[in-house]
Amino acid sequence: MTSKNQIKIVAEPGKQELYIYREFDAPREAVYRAFVEPDLVVQWLGPLNMEMRIDKYDIRTGGSYRYIHADGKGNEYAFNGVVHEAIAPERVIQTFEFEGLPERGHVSLDTALFEVLPNNRTRLVMHSVFRSLMARDGMIMSGMERGLSEGFARLDELLTVKVS
Repeated sequence: MTSKNQIKIVAEPGKQELYIYREFDAPREAVYRAFVEPDLVVQWLGPLNMEMRIDKYDIRTGGSYRYIHADGKGNEYAFNGVVHEAIAPERVIQTFEFEGLPERGHVSLDTALFEVLPNNRTRLVMHSVFRSLMARDGMIMSGMERGLSEGFARLDELLTVKVS
């Protein structure tokens, strides 16, 4: 499942932030909906070898979310956050925390911008700021790029079939 729209991750040495860039062959409104509507998110978010279930997914200003990814061996990985701002179809600003770390509080602040491109296309620009450089590097080493790439490839298919 390869895509002509490849993910680009930029993590400059010594900075507690990273940027993720990805383009989609779909209108901005459709890409935004796929990020904020739980019935769509559950179909694409995460690695191929995981199934997702949603505990709570209220992506609006002041909302919050919690979802779980489960692998075929019964291992579960939960994530949660608070939505600071959601302005359709422009941006979502939220926190993100993986609940599986021994110590809670490794929260990143994530901004997702949905930019209009010519020919009914969209550029997603995600900016994440981490508590520490170690937290940022730990996220990168966790397999984040594979999970994003596999999820975005599924999102490409979803956008073609259902959302556009």
